Amino acid sequence: MALILVTLVVRLLWAAGLELANDEAYHFLYTIHPDWSYFDHPPMLMWVASAGRAVCGGWLHPLSLRLGFVLLFAGSTWVLYDWTREWFGGWAGFYSALALNLTAYYTAAAGVFILPDGPFLFFALLTMRALSFALFRSKSPITSWLAVGLACAAAMTSKYHAALLPICTVAYVLVTPSALRLLLTPGPYLAALLGACGLVPVLIWNAQHDWASVAFQGGRAIGFQFSPRGLMAMVFGPMGYLLPWIWFPAMAVLCGRIWNFRGLQGNERFLVILSVVPLVLFFVVSCVRPILPHWPLIGFIPMFPLVGALWAENAERNPILVRRWVIFMSASLMFIMLTFLGQARYGILSVPWRSDPALEISGWESVGRKLRAEGILDRPNTFLFTDHWYDSGQLAFSVRNQIPVACYNQGDARGFAFWSQPEDWVGKDGFWVTADENRKADEYREYFESVELHSTFSMTRTGKPFRDVQVYRCLKQLRPFPFQYGPPHKSAN
Repeated sequence: MALILVTLVVRLLWAAGLELANDEAYHFLYTIHPDWSYFDHPPMLMWVASAGRAVCGGWLHPLSLRLGFVLLFAGSTWVLYDWTREWFGGWAGFYSALALNLTAYYTAAAGVFILPDGPFLFFALLTMRALSFALFRSKSPITSWLAVGLACAAAMTSKYHAALLPICTVAYVLVTPSALRLLLTPGPYLAALLGACGLVPVLIWNAQHDWASVAFQGGRAIGFQFSPRGLMAMVFGPMGYLLPWIWFPAMAVLCGRIWNFRGLQGNERFLVILSVVPLVLFFVVSCVRPILPHWPLIGFIPMFPLVGALWAENAERNPILVRRWVIFMSASLMFIMLTFLGQARYGILSVPWRSDPALEISGWESVGRKLRAEGILDRPNTFLFTDHWYDSGQLAFSVRNQIPVACYNQGDARGFAFWSQPEDWVGKDGFWVTADENRKADEYREYFESVELHSTFSMTRTGKPFRDVQVYRCLKQLRPFPFQYGPPHKSAN
């Protein structure tokens, strides 16, 4: 509880001190456009962000939108502790929870930011814990599998990676002869049926939108040409996101268990399967497609109980060394977070803006203030747009959705392709906002009566300029700009 309370306070301060990142600002628009699901992600992301804002009385601020994610990570810490404690003892549970809180990605990003990974972590841990009990310690089989199904359904509404959970369970049964008897009991089938219910919102949305999300996500995983960039992300991405002091012991315990896999029994054998299947799958995908560095992290989560058990064992043998190592890891992570916070708010590092590590999480609030001061937000029959979905998300949040925002990108408008129709903007005036000095207005001139530079100003953080912004006034749109995916859609949703 002390660990949860201390880290909860740290995350609340972190959540309150940073502007929204690119993905977060875009995900804020999910709460403005409630739907069964979304082009990029299932609906849990929207539910959690909306709940946080509702708890705060409708207050629209990065902290209110992030609140639910911060609280869910506190829940994830508890679930991991309790799951590990049941199998390896109390101190192993504590150290596994501590290890999770010493990772960069889960501590400073997924455990705070408006991302699907926070809810997915919580419900994936619940599912793994429930599976461990259903497989190895079940006193009431139907009740245990019911818990598995409900947790899995919630994970399915959080992130598409949740499909790996039942796949891993099937893989465990297939490589463990003694587990084949489960196929003759109703429990696993009940869990599978309940878990599949989590896909219903996604299927409904896709059926209404020409299966656009399925095509998009499938295209990210299928390729036929070797991808060095994807392989590099697979190998080094988790190391950077988990930080070396978590990645190395996780890989060490995994490799040790794989080497002795034939002798493993019960829960440890299951943990190895939960880890190996996702890691092998993403390794294969990374060979032919670029992947994001956090995608394989689901394969490391099952190793945290074993890392906790290893650290607890080391603490018994050499408590002083472990205590010093924990202090070093904690201090290092706090230093990284404080440095990033200082860069995002004050620009403490003098680097070119394109190389700024906090580029995507600072400056857009000043853009909103400038547009408001210029009176653009009060103009009737007017909308804003950018040429990138993440810039459009930032712009929409910076003006608090006071004026409509679109994304004019023919190749990748993401959710903006479904939140309005191209013809909705015909006859209206647009203001194109761009922070990319290489983009020119020529590509939009054929869609408007006139396009002219309206103003140029600097993005600022705490009053310090660091990046230029151009605003073009585009008078009276003449014809639709084709930002949709696939054939025309029948509804704005």
